Amino acid sequence: MKPIWIVDDDQSIRWVLEKALARESLLSRSFTNVRDALAALEEDQPQVLISDIRMPGGSGLDLLQAIKARHPGLPVIVMTAYSDLDSAVAAFQGGAFEYLAKPFDVDKAVELIRRALEESLREEEMDDRLVDAPEILGQAPAMQDVFRAIGRLSQSNVTVMITGESGTGKELVARALHKHSPRANGPFIALNTAAIPKDLLESELFGHERGAFTGAQTMRRGRFEQAEGGTLFLDEIGDMPFDLQTRLLRVLSDGNFYRVGGHNPLRANVRVIAATHQNLELRVKEGLFREDLFHRLNVIRLRLPPLRERPEDITLLARHFLQKSAKELGVEPKRMSDEALAYVSTLPFPGNVRQLENLCNWLTVMAPAQTIEVKDLPREMLEAGTSEPVNAPRPERTPDPRVAEYEGAQELADYGGFAVPVAEADTATAVRAAPAAAVAQAPVQASAAAGWESLLAAEARAMLEAGQPEVMDLLTRRFEKAVLEAALGVTRGRRVEAATRLGIGRNTITRKLQELGFD
Repeated sequence: MKPIWIVDDDQSIRWVLEKALARESLLSRSFTNVRDALAALEEDQPQVLISDIRMPGGSGLDLLQAIKARHPGLPVIVMTAYSDLDSAVAAFQGGAFEYLAKPFDVDKAVELIRRALEESLREEEMDDRLVDAPEILGQAPAMQDVFRAIGRLSQSNVTVMITGESGTGKELVARALHKHSPRANGPFIALNTAAIPKDLLESELFGHERGAFTGAQTMRRGRFEQAEGGTLFLDEIGDMPFDLQTRLLRVLSDGNFYRVGGHNPLRANVRVIAATHQNLELRVKEGLFREDLFHRLNVIRLRLPPLRERPEDITLLARHFLQKSAKELGVEPKRMSDEALAYVSTLPFPGNVRQLENLCNWLTVMAPAQTIEVKDLPREMLEAGTSEPVNAPRPERTPDPRVAEYEGAQELADYGGFAVPVAEADTATAVRAAPAAAVAQAPVQASAAAGWESLLAAEARAMLEAGQPEVMDLLTRRFEKAVLEAALGVTRGRRVEAATRLGIGRNTITRKLQELGFD
C-alpha cells in the first residue's frame, strides 16, 4: 500500500496527522507546499492525499485539480481554517472526497482518512474490470441464455424479435446483434415507432419525394434507405398503425418499397430487428396486429428477463452505473454499502435496468457521502421496500365491481428521474361513486374495510343528521390532531423534523400544536 500524503504549511498540523497515522500503522509523507507535492507526483503517487487549501506559493484547490487530471480515482481530503461556503463548494466541484474544517477532532480525521483509504483500495480492485466492461452486463442464468443466443446469431442476417418489459435493455441487445453480425460495418438505425405521430411515421420509414404533401419541399430519405447495408431497429413495433404494417410486410416479403409520393421502387438491403414490450399474440387475436407480419418478424425471438428475475445482477449493475455516472459528471465515484446493496436487491424495479440507472444517477448527485447507506436512498424507494418481496407470489383477489376499472392500475411517482411504484388507486373513488344511501346504511365494519375516507364520511353524516354544529371545524381539528400525533410519534417528538415530513413550516406546526392543546 502506498503512503498517505499530507500537504500543509502548518508544522503542527503535519505533526499531529503524522503521529495519528503512525498509531494506526499507516505510512505517511509530508510536504510544506503545493510545489513540492506536484514535483513528487511526477515520480510517485499516494494512496490518499490530505491538503490544506490556503498555503503560501500555491492553493490546495490547484493541487486538487492537478491530482484529478492525472489520477481521477485518487481520494483527496481538503482542509482549511476558513470554513466558508465558497471553499466547500469549490472543493466538492473539484472532486474532493471530503471537506475537513480546522480545528478538527483527530479521531474523526483518522476515521475519515480510513474511509478514503478503503475507497482508494476498492477503486484499484474495480478499475481493471470496469475499464473493459461489456456492452451488456449480466451473470444471471437468464442473461447468459441471451448472450449465448447473440453468439449463435453472430454470423446470421435473420430477422429477430426482442421482447421484454420497458427498461430491460432491448436496444442494447439489438446493437449487440448488429455489432457481432456480418453487417457490423454498416449503419445501425433505430426508430421508436410509438414516438412518431401516425401521419409522419410513413415518411420516417420510407422517405418522401418533393411535393408529396404540404411542406415536402425537398426529397427525403427514410430510415430504410439510411440503414442500407446495415440494421434497422424498430422499437415498440406493437404500436405501429395497422395500415403501415401492410407496407412493412411488403418490404420484408420482397425487399422493395416506395417513398411517399414516389413511383419508382427502391430495393432495401436491410436487416430488421424489432422489439416490443407488448404481447403480440394477444394483439393479433384482438385484430390490432397483422398475423402475417407477426410471423415475418417472429423468426427468432429473444426474451429479455425483467430485473426482478435477475436480482443477482443488481449489485454488478449498480456498481457499473455509479462508475459511469461519476465519469460522465466528472466527480468522485460513489459506492453502495453492503447493507444498501442488499436492500436494493430486494426491490421489484418496475422500470427495470433503466430505473436502476436513474437511481444511480440520482445518488451520484444527491447522496451526501461517498459511501451510500440505506438512509440515503430516495424516500419513495424506502417506502417501496416495505411492500412484498421481489419474488413473492401475489394472492388472488376478488375484485370489487365498484373499483374494477382501477384494478391492476399502478401509478408511478417521479423522484428526480427515478420512478418507483406507489400505492394503488385508493378506494375513495369507489366510495364517492357509490350511492349516498348505500354508504349511510352500510355497517361500520364494511366502511372500515373500504378505507378511512368512508369512515370519515359516515362520521360526518352521523354528526350532520344529529344536528351537531360546526361539523367541519370539529372534524378538521380531529383530523389534524391525528396526523400531528402520528408525525410526532415517527420523529419521536422532534417538531422541526415532523414539520418537514408533513410539508408545513415550523411556525405552522407550533401554532397547530398550541391550538389543538398538545403538551
